[in-house]
Amino acid sequence: MCRSIKTLRPPMTTDVSEEDIRAAALQYVRKISGFRAPAAHNREVFEEAVDAVAAATRELLSGIEVRGQQASA
Repeated sequence: MCRSIKTLRPPMTTDVSEEDIRAAALQYVRKISGFRAPAAHNREVFEEAVDAVAAATRELLSGIEVRGQQASA
């Protein structure tokens, strides 16, 4: 599933931008919804889902601990 979503955690990616997070969230929502672009009547719920996935991704990345890696300050 979602093979085009890149890994965003260290050491795979050192600098994760908001654009990276948003792109991954968008790709995920596209995949699970089956829509590349939502119809006008689904646009709001589609964007809300992308926002929610992006927020969950930020939370995960800020809390994840990779063994053997020093914590960033």
